[in-house]
Amino acid sequence: MPLTTVVWDPAMTAYDFGPTHPMAPARLELTAQLAQDLGVLYRPQVTVLAPEIATDAELERVHDPAYVEAVRQVSKDPASPLPLLGLGTEDDPAFEGMHEAAARLAGASLLAADRILSGEAVRAVNFGGGMHHAARDRASGFSIYNDAALAITRLLDGGVRRVAYIDVDAHHGDGTQSIFWNDPRVLTVSLHESGQTLFPGTGFPGETGGPEAMGSAVNIALPAGTDDAGWLRAFHSVVPAVVREFAPEVIVSQHGADSHRDDPLSNLRVTVDGQREAMNSVASLAQRHCGDRWIATGGGGYEVCSVVPRSWTHLVAIASGRSLPVSSPVPERWIERVERDYGVKAPRFMGDGEDIWWRSWETGYDPSNAVDRAIMATRKEVFPLFGLDPWFD
Repeated sequence: MPLTTVVWDPAMTAYDFGPTHPMAPARLELTAQLAQDLGVLYRPQVTVLAPEIATDAELERVHDPAYVEAVRQVSKDPASPLPLLGLGTEDDPAFEGMHEAAARLAGASLLAADRILSGEAVRAVNFGGGMHHAARDRASGFSIYNDAALAITRLLDGGVRRVAYIDVDAHHGDGTQSIFWNDPRVLTVSLHESGQTLFPGTGFPGETGGPEAMGSAVNIALPAGTDDAGWLRAFHSVVPAVVREFAPEVIVSQHGADSHRDDPLSNLRVTVDGQREAMNSVASLAQRHCGDRWIATGGGGYEVCSVVPRSWTHLVAIASGRSLPVSSPVPERWIERVERDYGVKAPRFMGDGEDIWWRSWETGYDPSNAVDRAIMATRKEVFPLFGLDPWFD
């Protein structure tokens, strides 16, 4: 079993934009509780560590110093927002202690990277991270500091030569892509609902990286309504091939659970079963190409009780080398707590009971299918940059 670090502490729930905001911190606490109740969080091969608050010097490896200072300023005085920097907006409301709360999530992914670099862990999970919309100099989309970009930079600073970032959130990983746009050492792959129908309105196939890093950005923009079969066909028709050719030494992934059919902020039709399959696929890529070295983060996900905790508990289980069957029952203790404290019906099983069968690309391209057209658009833009044939490789 791989040695796995899970970075978690209840203090991470201080990242709280308020009671009406979609990103409810309860989703983290409920994930930790479910993982613990299922015996996933405290396995012999798993070490659970609490993160420190990232220092300004650490944050400034990715973010502009003036932006970090602006976050500090708004954090101390939330009544004086800086909306031009994305601070104090509807998406990212200002709150007292915002800097410390966001820097703690960033510190969690930095700790994950340090554990990989030291060899104390082969895999690491920060399900409180995945703030992929934060750019160098502004907040966006519920994201203040980009913890995944910080972890990638820490790995590069520590001697890793190539990192593949795989993002399967419903929304395009625009902040992470922008930070590494012209860096050939980092491959950013984002599988998401098309920007034609979903925030942030970016992530189209033609976005392939800067002039010094052509092919370093890969975007699969899928139509609204894409289900498990289409989602997994798209993943397997693009991601394994480009990762193989890029030959990363570590994979960093973002597993936003908002691709789920019940999520209120996206238009996709993926199930927990499909999300789990994508996690298994990322784990397999890390095993095949990176000697198992893998950092997994959370991300979006706004169906707080029935989706996010199950999805990220699967993520912790898979990262620890022993996945949970989707037929596993949800513990009664957890069900009782959710129904008592949140007044909603809790799920009874760890999956949604759906068939996730998908067709491989070898079955042929169907131009009448919107998902296939999206896949082919990406393959035509990116595959030649890797010396691959869009039709047959």
